[in-house]
Amino acid sequence: MPGENLTRDEARERAALLSVDGYEVSLDLRSAIGDTAGDGPRTFRSVTTLRFRCAEPGASSFADLIAPSVTAVSLNGRDLDPGEVFDGTRILLEDLAADNELVVDARCAYSRTGEGLHRFVDPEDGEVYLYTQYEPADSRRVFACFEQPDLKAPFRFEVRAPEGWTVWSNGTGELTDGVWRFAETKPISTYITCVVAGPYHYVTDTYERDFEDGTRLRIPLGAMCRKALAPHFDADDVFLVTKQGLDFFHDHVDYPYPFGKYDQAFVPEYNLGAMENPGLVTFREEFIFRGKVTQASYEGRANVILHEMAHMWFGDLVTMEWWDDLWLKESFADFMGAFSLVGATRFTDGWITFANRRKAWAYRADQLPSTHPITADIRDLQDAKLNFDGITYAKGASVLKQLVAYVGQDAFLEGARRYFKRHAYGNTRLGDLLSVLEETSGRDMTAWSRAWLQTAGVNSLTPQVLLAADGRIDELAVVQEAAESHPELRPHRVAVGLYRRTDTGALERYARAEADVEGARTVVAELAGAEAPELVLVNDDDLTYCKIRFDETSLATLKEHLGALTDPLARALCWSALWNLTRDALLPARHFVDLVLRFAGRESDIGVLQMLHAWAESALEHYAAPAWRETGGALLAEGARRELEEAEPGSEQQLAWARFFARTASAPGDLQLLQDLLSGTAVVEGLDVDQELRWAFLEPLAAHGAADEKALAEELARDDTASGKRHQVRCLAARPSAEVKARCWAQVVESDALSNALVEATISGFVQASQRELLAPYAEKYFAAIERVWTERSIQIGMDVVRGLFPALQDSQATLDATDAWLAAHEDAAPALRRLVLEARDDLARALRGQACDAAAG
Repeated sequence: MPGENLTRDEARERAALLSVDGYEVSLDLRSAIGDTAGDGPRTFRSVTTLRFRCAEPGASSFADLIAPSVTAVSLNGRDLDPGEVFDGTRILLEDLAADNELVVDARCAYSRTGEGLHRFVDPEDGEVYLYTQYEPADSRRVFACFEQPDLKAPFRFEVRAPEGWTVWSNGTGELTDGVWRFAETKPISTYITCVVAGPYHYVTDTYERDFEDGTRLRIPLGAMCRKALAPHFDADDVFLVTKQGLDFFHDHVDYPYPFGKYDQAFVPEYNLGAMENPGLVTFREEFIFRGKVTQASYEGRANVILHEMAHMWFGDLVTMEWWDDLWLKESFADFMGAFSLVGATRFTDGWITFANRRKAWAYRADQLPSTHPITADIRDLQDAKLNFDGITYAKGASVLKQLVAYVGQDAFLEGARRYFKRHAYGNTRLGDLLSVLEETSGRDMTAWSRAWLQTAGVNSLTPQVLLAADGRIDELAVVQEAAESHPELRPHRVAVGLYRRTDTGALERYARAEADVEGARTVVAELAGAEAPELVLVNDDDLTYCKIRFDETSLATLKEHLGALTDPLARALCWSALWNLTRDALLPARHFVDLVLRFAGRESDIGVLQMLHAWAESALEHYAAPAWRETGGALLAEGARRELEEAEPGSEQQLAWARFFARTASAPGDLQLLQDLLSGTAVVEGLDVDQELRWAFLEPLAAHGAADEKALAEELARDDTASGKRHQVRCLAARPSAEVKARCWAQVVESDALSNALVEATISGFVQASQRELLAPYAEKYFAAIERVWTERSIQIGMDVVRGLFPALQDSQATLDATDAWLAAHEDAAPALRRLVLEARDDLARALRGQACDAAAG
């Protein structure tokens, strides 16, 4: 639709003209159950009353609505012809008065893509569940609105639902005369309004807080999931983290939680991790664990709970004007999520996960051709959708961690407090935040902002050690480099750590100095005279955002003694640096795999271990020379099996190695062990082969032709649930058959019959690293199809297809040339589509450079 992709210029023009006084939205969701007549989409009735003012009476504007049909439109008592004013995405509003009332009666469509009002039918019991997901601009799929973040307003919702259902929204609700009516919200943006409806399993609790002024805050807590997941729902732990987080934020932001109740809904077929709707946060239901998982999974869930909680202040209370300043909410939520995780919960090693996992996401994104400053140039909604990326989240959070080191934690938090009080329920830009930080820190934030927020790219920091005749350090300097494409050298507050082995063989830090790194070379004078180090770790304690490099001595030490490094954060930083060297074609992939095989078994941090497993797989699949892949794969499978057998029975490490072994298994003996573990004829002491682990074992069996359709159907009969169905679909798509691949391609690319979750599962199973030859014909088909898919499907499905089906496994110059040819022939394609293809091209080119590096090492 021509009008669906709202531009920044249009939004600014509308915000200058209009201000919104309030919404009343009435939804009739009784059509969610039962049969529907006709071949069109299943729809519901949506009636919106929108009151707003116009600064220039007589002017024209538009409201947003994406709906199959509009029954009636009334503006200031005048009935308008829907056929004339509604084009499928916008409602034309002409001759506006100073005060206006718009009433729109529409038939809106239930979604199967996770955008708008998503409808899910549980295959286990036939129950129907609904939830909304809007960011950045899908509330217009549910009600008529002004769909931009800076036109905030109070909302009143009322909902008619099937009998026996419960309905939730942002405000508290009650059922009277068959209608759920909800309290009016504070002024909020359209994209964080929310409705959840259905026969959800619902658990309650209460948070109470006494303040020094004698006031008491009481927040009703709720947590919900599908009835079928209720036996697995550990709501007590969700509430524990929630209460710990609320205590932490009340201790630090000096602004009581402003949105009344605090519900958290774990919903099916969710596209994101979670969404910060005030009073009703939504999460993907995979955070309810059906089988045994490691503490890294619980830590990850806690981090997401706290990330969304941070948004109650950073994003919901104070919101960016437009998506250019998306970082004002996402970077802060990512940083505050980790900050509160470490400060308030049992997950006190959260900064290790941040250094190892979150920053890896940022480093990758920041080296793509689509990299952008943290404060981005967001021209339209398609740009906005793609900027929920590793730069906006993880780089932004990393830079905020650097900012805290730069201005001091007290000044940073005091700045946040003033920011909330000054801009509560309003909208802000970059300058609004910088001004309060200047007030509280006394530092000029302009140069810092220009260097860190308004330029792109990642710097590398390398130690340079000169030794005196007595073997001690004569001079230690830090050399800073930048990529040609982004040559900015930034100011870094870093800690430089010196490490040596002790008498026991442990590699431990014996000296540390903090320094401000400026320009191309900075001498760290404090370390002169120290004993000669075996390892120099620039950015020890992970204060700044950079790629760590090593001098020759340090790299040689790590290759021999990485497992002897006793500090878990230092070890995580070294692993991350080694992975960056591999991705940059400076360390052969086979050497990285060798390091994982020799030292990962000693890794105490389970999240780091699981990250190493993922990196080792990626090294083998993308960066290893093709001639070495089979050898490398056998080595990884052999090492994983050995570690599985030697791990402590029942431990998290045992579970992690079991999953890794399944993903690397390909030899007949290894596949047979997986089959025997499934049948019970083989046992690994302490390993509980629960239902989730069964599916993990079945996928490689299916991919290697050792589990057929009948076996997968039998497994589904054991686990006839929504989760089981997704697993079965993925396993079915993984089978090594040309007929299977053709059917999967047709289901995803040629049809829109599958829901978002089943599209994701099908693509995941379709793409198997062991099936490069089988997938080769789809490279040409990919380039022929993607522009049509992007035009015809929702942006979420379009992103899934374009990213997920790019022929990355056809890693040859020919595929690179085909990608370049498509880009050259489609210069007028949607910018967001071109960005996705450019990113995939860059990953492929990087893989080819890595393979050349690895081949040279062989």
